[in-house]
Amino acid sequence: MIHVRDLVKSYDDLQLGKFTAVDHISFFAMPGEIFGLLGPNGAGKTTALRILSTVLEPTSGTVKIAGYDVTTEPAMVRHKIGFMSANTAVYDRMTAWEMVEYFGKLYGLPDDELHDRMEELFHRLGMREIRDVLGAKMSTGMKQKVSIARALVHDPPVLIFDEPTLGLDVFVARALVQLISELRDQGKCIIFSSHIMREVEKLCDKVAIMNRGKILAEGTIDQLRTEYNQPDLEELFFHLIGEPDGIAN
Repeated sequence: MIHVRDLVKSYDDLQLGKFTAVDHISFFAMPGEIFGLLGPNGAGKTTALRILSTVLEPTSGTVKIAGYDVTTEPAMVRHKIGFMSANTAVYDRMTAWEMVEYFGKLYGLPDDELHDRMEELFHRLGMREIRDVLGAKMSTGMKQKVSIARALVHDPPVLIFDEPTLGLDVFVARALVQLISELRDQGKCIIFSSHIMREVEKLCDKVAIMNRGKILAEGTIDQLRTEYNQPDLEELFFHLIGEPDGIAN
């Protein structure tokens, strides 16, 4: 469902010269699977996810989603994915209902189908009480719910979550994690990036640990713990990444 091969993204930096944010990474994820992408800030995770979402073009390498190439067939890819991040913006002057409806129309959903889908999502996500709330008056949790609904409104087979629980209270975060698990059980192919190790351990079927643009290790959590002789994912993470500069003795 998602095939990433030898992906590179480089930028020209006036001070540093050429900077490589994503450095020849490869991985694949299948339907009914949650693939975790882990790494410290600056590891290249978000850059990789933006390429998968067709927001950025790769420097080299290939990415195919549901059989479509992100570079040569971006419009087809966009119809097959839903993307959500902690930084997804909402429109201040649109209500929750208007925003989700707007994105549904962008995907070309017929009115009857769109409204049935929206009623289902607003019920499932507990959004009925915020249906007519303007974006400018929404809490962080409300905005996240709207972002989830607009990512799901066209029922895509592939979902990409970039730090989706960042800034959420514990109850909303728990509900979102449960929803992601249910989506996997429905056969969705999901990419999940998070700094919260407990979420990753609970959700992910496979993980890849990134640092400085490269994938350092990939596999199931049990496989990686055994291979690197580490008791849990957090210890495995620090074993591979090392301590941040200025903290290690």
